[in-house]
Amino acid sequence: MAGTDDAVAADDDALYVLTAALLTPAKFPSVLGDDYPEACAALGLAPLATGYGLVLGQDGDGARWTVVVDDVSLVAVAIASWDCGMEYDLSPDEHTVVAALPGWPLAVAVAAPGVPAPHDPEPDPEDGDRAPLAPPQSDSWGPAQRRLGADEIALQWAVWREQVDDADFTPDSSQETRPAGSAGAPPTGVRRVLAEARAYLSTPPPLGRVRSSFATGDARTLRADGPGWSLVARTDDIAFVLLDEEPGEVLPVGRGPELPSLLEALDRMAVRPA
Repeated sequence: MAGTDDAVAADDDALYVLTAALLTPAKFPSVLGDDYPEACAALGLAPLATGYGLVLGQDGDGARWTVVVDDVSLVAVAIASWDCGMEYDLSPDEHTVVAALPGWPLAVAVAAPGVPAPHDPEPDPEDGDRAPLAPPQSDSWGPAQRRLGADEIALQWAVWREQVDDADFTPDSSQETRPAGSAGAPPTGVRRVLAEARAYLSTPPPLGRVRSSFATGDARTLRADGPGWSLVARTDDIAFVLLDEEPGEVLPVGRGPELPSLLEALDRMAVRPA
């Protein structure tokens, strides 16, 4: 989290920086879309290969703004520093600012001191009917909430993994999606997810639909998304699937004979952080 004394210029007004995020093919706020082009489109941006940095803050009147900059390295260094508990003055040069968008696409739990409480800025007639950016509602279920759920599983893998007993899986198929004897929806939906994920190997999906990041040891954390579904896996372990049609459900997929090769193949084609 940034220090609230940091400020950048946006529309001739100071922005008190609260936090930041990357918008790149390998790492982007999943609330914005299933892939990188979709996430860019949600903000009205062209899907540049080099990506963007998103700087979230408040102006002097307390209004929420998301400032898009093309200095990705600067934002990446700031985020890494904050993650390590270090201070970092995130102050992009004005010439790096691509856009200043009203609102925040992500939930931000802090506010800048000495300014009014966070609120949406007054509508700008030049922006037409575009509504301010806002995080998804937490009391409903849809694509954004499904992707946020997958984010949480990837972040808290050990917590979710310890809830699954390998002995409960039927040992002869990676298509088994729930522990044997458990209640709930049949595995039809997850079979579709695995088939669509495998189809990515022959017909590459839009950039960012499959992403790979570091995990423990030699393993990778694999993330794949598609129409109505998200998959989170460790390349040396099982997978979890979330579906739009299964609100709040997390469906485990045992390794079986087929899942390991699918995960390895997806990992080879995945976008990785630089």
